[in-house]
Amino acid sequence: MSDTRLTDARLTEGTHPFGDGRSMDLRVLDPAGDAPLVHSWVREERSRFWGMTDHSEEQVRDIYAFVDSLDTHHAYLVSVDGAPVALLQTYQPAEDPVAEVYEVQPGDLGIHLLMGPAAAREEGFTDRLVAALGAVVLLDPGVRRVVVEPDAGNERAGSRVRRTGFELGPQVDLGEKRAQLAFLDRATLEAVAASVVATPTR
Repeated sequence: MSDTRLTDARLTEGTHPFGDGRSMDLRVLDPAGDAPLVHSWVREERSRFWGMTDHSEEQVRDIYAFVDSLDTHHAYLVSVDGAPVALLQTYQPAEDPVAEVYEVQPGDLGIHLLMGPAAAREEGFTDRLVAALGAVVLLDPGVRRVVVEPDAGNERAGSRVRRTGFELGPQVDLGEKRAQLAFLDRATLEAVAASVVATPTR
């Protein structure tokens, strides 16, 4: 079988532009140290599609300790001006169950994004964050396409996917969920990320 990887799904940690005069920080999630924060996010009803509303803090810690042990899946805490705003997960689709339901292409990068509660209250914040994260993804020249597979019933995620410019694929069964596959090629991602530079500072 040919190697479908061009990226190791790791993103560049550190401080990056957010696009409105603020800065965005990206660091690998600390499974133990960040477990209380992540648990407080995933237990909320709005996060039900993340599938952890009934998980204990210890279970959340153990899940992300497992993710941290993998070379193919990674979790990051995203902060803006020092305040945590999102949990980002990246993965190599060829090494994930999603590979069973679509034909993985070289350079595919899988992504999951969970917004924190405070970020959800600021109008336009999610779109700016997606653009800023897109710019970070583009720092890896091996990424040719972003792949997402939100729950088909998650209308908020579906709206964000369409607004960002993803091309919708088929709906597929992924064990515990009916997922909507969607794809964003590098050229479209470059256009999305360009808004980070184009947005005037505060």
